[in-house]
Parts: sequence; C-alpha cells; structure tokens
Amino acid sequence: MTTPTHPYGLFDLHVLRSERLGPSMVRVTLGGSDLDGFVSAGRDQRIKLFFPHPHQDAPVMPASWTAETWFEDWRAMDPDERGIMRSYTVRDQRPGELDIDFALHLDGGAGPAANWAASAAPGARIAVLGPTGPDNGGYDFRPPEGAPVVIAGDITALPAIAGNLAWLPAGTPAQVFVHVPHEDDRQDLPTKADAEIAWVDDLLAAVRAADVPDGAYAWIAGESSVVKSLRRHLVNERGIDRRSVAFCGYWRRGASEEDLLAEVVAGGSPHTEE
Repeated sequence: MTTPTHPYGLFDLHVLRSERLGPSMVRVTLGGSDLDGFVSAGRDQRIKLFFPHPHQDAPVMPASWTAETWFEDWRAMDPDERGIMRSYTVRDQRPGELDIDFALHLDGGAGPAANWAASAAPGARIAVLGPTGPDNGGYDFRPPEGAPVVIAGDITALPAIAGNLAWLPAGTPAQVFVHVPHEDDRQDLPTKADAEIAWVDDLLAAVRAADVPDGAYAWIAGESSVVKSLRRHLVNERGIDRRSVAFCGYWRRGASEEDLLAEVVAGGSPHTEE
C-alpha cells in the first residue's frame, strides 16, 4: 500500500474467494497484507475499485500515488492501459478480508466490473482506493439521532442498504423498500432497528403507498431516473425537507460508465457511481 494521507489510501489486493448470492449478485472477498490499514465507516461506504484490462494480470496505476493528485495522475494515463475505475460499496470487513458485492446485470448491460467479478478467481489482482479512518467523506447515510428512516433502492443499492441497516441503532423506526430482478436475489438484512423490509416490484409505487411519518430521513439509490422520481415525490409531494433526503444515482439506463465519468469530469468531481 502507498503510505496513506488520511482519509484515503491505495491498497493492492487480491481475490480470496467468491460466492454467488443469487441469480444477479456475486460476493467477492478480497485480501492483502496491507488491509489492516483499511478502515470503513460502515453504512454506504464508497470506495474506488481499479480493474485490469483483459490483456493485463493486474491494474496499471500511476507510478507515484498521492491522495492529492491521484485522480489527475490516473486521468493522464492511457485509457487503454490504466486501471478501469468504478465506485462500489463496502459490504463487510473482517480482519484481513473485505467483501464487495457485485450486481451482474443479466439483462446484457454488464460492464467490465461485473464481467471481472463473474469470473474472478483466487489470486486475481485489483487495486482499491479506500478509507484509512472512519471519519471520511465517502458515505451519505447520516440520519439525525432518533429520526424515523425511509430507505429505497434497487439491487445495485442492496449492499449499501445492508450496511445502513446494520449500522442503525436499536429501535430506530425504518421502512425499507428493495427491488431485485429475481425473488432468489432477496437476502437476509440483519439489523437492530425496528425495520419493516418490503421486496417490491415498483419502488416508486411502493413509496407512494407508504405511510411516511413526519420528520423522516430518507436515503434512496439505484437507477438515476428512478432515484430522481423518488426524490421529487418525497420532497414535493410528501413535504420532506430536501436536506433530509440523501440520494444517489448508482447507474443510468442507456449510459456506459465512461459516459458517466466524462460527465463527472466535466463537473469537476472525481466521484463516479456503480
């Protein structure tokens, strides 16, 4: 690992094992000698993954890495050689192990990350830009203490939803709506919160029909157009303060990751979504 400048470091990791969680998701467990320096805040903790191109054994990264200039240094490299960057969520962490869950997009929309995960064998190498302390800006789930919570997302948001629920304090009222492509994609979502979890066919319809309490905090993520519609409904029709709605488009129908990255670059931010 490059010596980190808090709150992020670059970690050279490899696949320990993988596990199919359902028709549409696979869990890849990563390890490495320097993983002890990786410290997640839990919840919907974002990290950057860098994948090798098909002709490479390991992702090619800038020769000298710093927390301040990594994005510019990575962008300056040949796109056909530099590590392929994607944003993902930490699903779980144990001593020496890091779990990342990948949606496989069986509808034909799989990109390089899902393709890599579907065939990742023990020893396959990957680079991870991740937090070196829990006080970092890579998570959005920040409900006020005691506030009831509404959570909604599709399968790409399922790892973050699981992290959010695991983090919630005991007794927190939570309404959770999750859309997955297949019934067998449903997962156990352990939580100490007082959570009602609904697996739904239509996120917007389910949230519209819900009894959302006053003072609720909402977290929504998934396909961009659905997320926008959910946010408009909660803010404009339900009257939830827009500052109490955390939202993120993890992907956009009809757009490649490179399209989204180009838009993000034009806007001056290094963050892309799943």
